[in-house]
Amino acid sequence: MKEDKIGLKEAISIGIGGMVGGGIFAVLGLAVALAQGGTPVAFLIAGIIAFLTSYSYAKLSLKYPDRGGTVKFMNVGFGIGIFSGGLNNLLWISYVIMLSLYASAFGSYAPNLTNITGDATIDSHIFMSFIILLATGINYYSIKVVGKIESYAVIIKLVILLTFVVVGIYGLFGNENLSQLAVSNWEAPLKLITGGMVIFVAYEGFELIANAAPGIKNPERNIPRSYYISVLFVIALYITIAIITVGSLPFGDIAKAEDYVLAEAAKPLLGKVGFTVITVAALISTFSAINASLYGGSRVSFELAEDDELPHELTKYCWNQPIGLAITAVLTLIIANTLDLESISTAGSIGFLLIFAMVNYVAFKKASEINGNKIIALLAALLCFTALIALIAQQVESNLTGALIAIGIVVASFLIEFIYKKTEKKSKTSD
Repeated sequence: MKEDKIGLKEAISIGIGGMVGGGIFAVLGLAVALAQGGTPVAFLIAGIIAFLTSYSYAKLSLKYPDRGGTVKFMNVGFGIGIFSGGLNNLLWISYVIMLSLYASAFGSYAPNLTNITGDATIDSHIFMSFIILLATGINYYSIKVVGKIESYAVIIKLVILLTFVVVGIYGLFGNENLSQLAVSNWEAPLKLITGGMVIFVAYEGFELIANAAPGIKNPERNIPRSYYISVLFVIALYITIAIITVGSLPFGDIAKAEDYVLAEAAKPLLGKVGFTVITVAALISTFSAINASLYGGSRVSFELAEDDELPHELTKYCWNQPIGLAITAVLTLIIANTLDLESISTAGSIGFLLIFAMVNYVAFKKASEINGNKIIALLAALLCFTALIALIAQQVESNLTGALIAIGIVVASFLIEFIYKKTEKKSKTSD
């Protein structure tokens, strides 16, 4: 049976949908807390690194189109071994961290609806756990339902966010808080950079185009364009949202509503209706992101088991889905209910910065094979590494527990692979 191919619009939708999931709703308040008036600059810095990395992804996707996406690139670049296996384990855990971030955002926005309706406020952890379990149930019920929810959710959240942008830009004229964007209110350059790196997870998602690469029509033309257009669109969207938020609300109000600041930013523009609409948009976005990422995370674990980088038991199915789905859901429940938002965001950013640095290095290493520019790939790799080191250094000072957890996750990813390979080798020797 011939597989249906997707065009440029669908490929761009995958990239935008992957990035504009729950990230912007979760980390916007955190970004303002770290960068203050320089928040738009922080999003720009993170966006530049994402855009340069998308070049490497575009070139690698053209040369090695595979449903495994990033997993394939690691194995091609480093061979199937402990190093590539450790990186791919980190990719899986990073997806779990992203799921936790989305669940945390859902748990922060959901109580707003109970306040609006006059009901007693329910603990955010109950909302977090509920949405993870609901999305897991839907994934087990039908993958087609997951796809339908995602396709509708992408349209809804983009329409609402773009409406917010249009109304927000109009509302900035004459707003007394506009002065908060002045350079005098920016944090120091190093803090702007590290602020941008903490919220780098908001750009995670464009790499999902790589997983769809084998099914994209006219790949030579459409694969690069889908990466570049989707990343540039999201950079512009995030910067505009940051400008509107900082220019509409006093810093004190932003700090009070840090976990649901986008809804609070809609209040001066559209009143209680705007607050409610953005809250609903956040719930739809984070739910759809959890729904899609659960499936994506389970597929990563399945690919790793098939490539002999994790136990083959992970290729087994339970209720018509890979067993990795249940493991991914349980890990998400634990992380979402244990870590605070900044620690989750930091761990996710550290994981993806390291992964993207390695993908850029693979593009540099394979430049002649993929017809790529070595300078761009090397620059992107160096920027990812530099940003990674700066982020770790900043978090060690300001959030030591979060930094240690993130570093521990990276170490554990490689340690698990090392132990598995050694155990597997002994097993084969004894046989």
